[in-house]
Amino acid sequence: MSRAPEPDTQDNSKNALTSARRTISLEIAGLEALANSLAAPFAHAVDALFNTRGRTIVTGMGKSGHIARKIAATMASTGTPAQFVHPGEASHGDLGMITKDDAILALSWSGESAELQSVISYAKRFAIPLIAMTARTESALGQAADIPLILPKAEEACDAVAAPTTSTTMQLAIGDALAVALIERRGFTASDFHVFHPGGKLGAALRHVGDIMHKGDEMPLVAINTPMTQALIEMSRKSLGCLGIIDEQGKLTGLITDGDLRRHMGTDLLHKTVNDIMNPSPKTVAPTMLVSEALNFLNEKKITSLFVVEQGKPVGVVHIHDFLRAGVA
Repeated sequence: MSRAPEPDTQDNSKNALTSARRTISLEIAGLEALANSLAAPFAHAVDALFNTRGRTIVTGMGKSGHIARKIAATMASTGTPAQFVHPGEASHGDLGMITKDDAILALSWSGESAELQSVISYAKRFAIPLIAMTARTESALGQAADIPLILPKAEEACDAVAAPTTSTTMQLAIGDALAVALIERRGFTASDFHVFHPGGKLGAALRHVGDIMHKGDEMPLVAINTPMTQALIEMSRKSLGCLGIIDEQGKLTGLITDGDLRRHMGTDLLHKTVNDIMNPSPKTVAPTMLVSEALNFLNEKKITSLFVVEQGKPVGVVHIHDFLRAGVA
């Protein structure tokens, strides 16, 4: 029996790329339509969520539910207390998760998801603000909403079977737009963000220099006028590739690095003092600087270590290896 001919790999690749570009183009068109459609209701929704004393309850069924979970997670991590409530479980006891101090953000492209009816009725019964994200003003959800966010009609990327593609991209985008508007309204900072993101590379980058620096007896320090014979012992003992020089008031007045030693290497090196070798204008950072910013500073200045100072006095030192251990570099 003869085998069927192998499909043309080149043609398949070309067709896949054509399909991908068409999908992305259609979703871009949906996002452009969404951006152009935004009006006063969006600002009203931001006001309502900002002024909510409780949490933003985000709900939706099916693919809208998946997007709703992501919106709730984004809001919760950026200063807007939020929680996803599954509409199917709501009528089986989970309505108790929603309080009178909350606001509800309900997602449904058609606005007719039967599972949302119990949430809508609960919102009306207890006068809980209801924000709808739907494509149909005349739908049950659109009519019940205190603030309807009406999404423009757009062609799904997989229109043959109407699989949610462009529509869910638009839902996700407006959810992000709400979250970002609330971030800016609250004045939410990178330090605030770190409180909710202590783990992973992102969390490491949002830590402060004071969290990873060597301090106390770990700092390589000597007094001004110290002979190089003693300075080299201290520098070698601390193994950080640098040595800080402090004056009578305990302020950092100079720095010696491995590179400085190489530049001054000679038979008379051990007859000198730190004053003869040191850089009198060392680069320093504050302990409150973000680790990510300090790493950028190291790279920009092409150096491997930094002293950390407060009011001119050294309180710590960081080396490029500390950034590696922290998972940032």
